[in-house]
Amino acid sequence: MTIRTLDDLLSEGVAGRRVLVRADLNVPFDKANPSVISDDGRIRAVLPTIIALRDAGARVVVMSHLGRPKGAPDPKYTLAPVAVRFSELLGSPVVFADDTVGASAQDAVSRLTDGGVVLLENLRFNPGETSKDEAERGAFAAQLAAFGDAYVDDAFGAVHRKHASVYDVPALLPHYAGGLVLREVEVLSTLTGNPERPYVVVLGGSKVSDKLAVIQALLPKVDTLLIGGGMCFTFLKALGYEVGKSLLEDDQVDTCRDLLASGKIKVPTDVVVADRFAADAQVDTVTADAIPAEWLGLDIGPDTVAAFAEVLGTAKTVFWNGPMGVFELAPFAAGTRGVAEAITKVDGFTVVGGGDSAAAVRALGLDESAFGHISTGGGASLEYLEGKTLPGVAALEK
Repeated sequence: MTIRTLDDLLSEGVAGRRVLVRADLNVPFDKANPSVISDDGRIRAVLPTIIALRDAGARVVVMSHLGRPKGAPDPKYTLAPVAVRFSELLGSPVVFADDTVGASAQDAVSRLTDGGVVLLENLRFNPGETSKDEAERGAFAAQLAAFGDAYVDDAFGAVHRKHASVYDVPALLPHYAGGLVLREVEVLSTLTGNPERPYVVVLGGSKVSDKLAVIQALLPKVDTLLIGGGMCFTFLKALGYEVGKSLLEDDQVDTCRDLLASGKIKVPTDVVVADRFAADAQVDTVTADAIPAEWLGLDIGPDTVAAFAEVLGTAKTVFWNGPMGVFELAPFAAGTRGVAEAITKVDGFTVVGGGDSAAAVRALGLDESAFGHISTGGGASLEYLEGKTLPGVAALEK
């Protein structure tokens, strides 16, 4: 890649200069208490870039999205609580602008002093951020670019989106990749290049259709593909098993049958089932071919965990994306925990592919340092492995 880096920018000198930083602060909130951040991993991930710029005397303007508001302000998706947590982690004040490019943002940016940090309100409160109309998107990008003398993208979780703050702003300012983006691309390029073998991929999540493209892209490259999560039941159906009330994509059964013919895919041999989707449901463990008609599978079983762990024990490279079950509910967390713990014991290079997998690592209290790399971008990492061009990375290369 021919991308200028944060180190290049720092070497040029940033004291007194306004640096517009695209971060990924799209953090999850506690369902019981919507104002409480349940996982601040993405905030922590961008701190090194913000601290480096702050300590070098830059005037830092941070921008991010949160959730999927419909192009207008929505209190449910405000970044105000993120600004509070950001300040706590940074150890210095983060000024919050309660709009994106309006009077509040303009005033906050104009008042910045060397080493100061401003966080703009949710970018997706402005329809120009996600617009498919290039003129509308470009107009919003120009307003954002007016707040900076240079641009740094450290939001790997958003680089697969052709949005104003990711794709259009870099065309208007001297642009650089933050350390987080560089590390992500470096790690994933190792997986798409010549990974040390055996190369094992673990995929979970809800739907085969969501992961079909990456499965098709990875199958020729991997030695073994382990399938768990809700998507495994469509594979089990393809084997001729009845899956009860489990999640099933009937239109993907034939596709799964074709994929299984590769001989590289391993599916669960036992599953944890329940009579309903609830933490206090009646629970049982059954073989994969004996799921009761009115029950649903919500996790892989202990025999499957042991079998998957045996495969992982031989691996030299591992990529994991997607939980093995509904880990948020205690009766259905053992599969994800067991597989995650097996990955921590791998004598080789391991990558957690962001999204729910990264959230599970933290929610289950596992040691993050035991994994080789934990990505901040689930969707972006999958698209990279599919071989797609990531708009945000392409914009930095120009």
